[in-house]
Amino acid sequence: MLQAGKGNAFRAFRNRNYALFFYGQSISQIGTWMQRTAVSWVVYAMTHSAYMLGLAVFMQQFPSFLFSLVGGIASDRYSRRKILLITQTASLIQSALLAILTFSGHYQVWQILALSVVLGIVNAFDTPARQPMVHELVNNKEDITNALALNSAMVNIARLIGPALSGIVLQAYGAHTCFAVNAFSFLAVIGSLLLMHLPPFVVPLHKKDALTELSEGFAYLRQTPRIGVIIILILCMAFWVLPYDTLMPVFAKVIFSGNARTFGYIASAVGAGSIAGSLFLASLKKGEQLAAILLVSIVILGIGLIGFSRCTSFYAGMPFAVIIGLASLVPMTASITIIQVEAAAHMRGRVMSYVAMAYFGMLPLGSLLAGTVSQKISAPLTMLIQGGIALVIAFIFSNYLKFKK
Repeated sequence: MLQAGKGNAFRAFRNRNYALFFYGQSISQIGTWMQRTAVSWVVYAMTHSAYMLGLAVFMQQFPSFLFSLVGGIASDRYSRRKILLITQTASLIQSALLAILTFSGHYQVWQILALSVVLGIVNAFDTPARQPMVHELVNNKEDITNALALNSAMVNIARLIGPALSGIVLQAYGAHTCFAVNAFSFLAVIGSLLLMHLPPFVVPLHKKDALTELSEGFAYLRQTPRIGVIIILILCMAFWVLPYDTLMPVFAKVIFSGNARTFGYIASAVGAGSIAGSLFLASLKKGEQLAAILLVSIVILGIGLIGFSRCTSFYAGMPFAVIIGLASLVPMTASITIIQVEAAAHMRGRVMSYVAMAYFGMLPLGSLLAGTVSQKISAPLTMLIQGGIALVIAFIFSNYLKFKK
């Protein structure tokens, strides 16, 4: 059993509500990664188009950009547990519909894309509520940084297990089984939310109109330039660099001459690296230079992408996939941790909505761009360019991002 002592990497588990949340999310995230892998593979298998891969990511994530600010306001106004109960139930229904559709055997790409849009809208309300809720689940505030890092570890353990399982299940039983497993996995989250002992939600005394709250959130970012710079960094990474995963099915099927299992194993290797990055962040002591770690990890990510882009065999690419996973996780988690710790409590929901807007707004556009460009110049050359851009981003932001403990 994991010991939640004061000085170890699992100390946040001494908070009962957080432990419930962690274990429920762990099960659900495995199902989520199974579904993500299955959707990408089904779309590419049906169309053989890197552009359609990018479009699939765009359709799922761009709605999150459109509605994320509204989701942030809802997170600050209403009970986050109730919001999550609604969004997790909606996600369960979306997965069940995907399972039914693909089980029927009569489906087209547009139908999968339409359901992806539904999930994107749900996530616009889920993310701004789920991220700040960690603060409500941790009684000892010294455990917050550890809890945020463990959240990333949990997501990336699922990123290791989910794609590998998805690749096996896709080959043996079909995509509908992956979607059905994901639908059932949401029951774990819903159960954990219902079992939590939380104080009664206190309705804010002075509710303002949405435009006022949005303008206050933007004004707050202007008054806290360090948070604003980090959000711009997230925006640049999401548009230019992180859409590398859009190209992975092309490497699996075309460059490495593989199948769904090959794709699953590559995604799992990325997940293994992400776990290492998460545990590294979880083990950091209070006062570590997260900004410096953030920038170094971007450099490592650039090197990993350049190396992977030059590989022509599955076995040569796997070590670089691990490096990519480690280095792509650290900058995003470090950025979110800095923002969560430094943002004022009454502004966290709105600040996280701007983070979600930057990420979910730019990532789908970047995925669409990566898919389009790779269709013209090849996936390896596109990824090589992404790696080079990562190095440039690290250099530019090293001049603007102030280091402080």
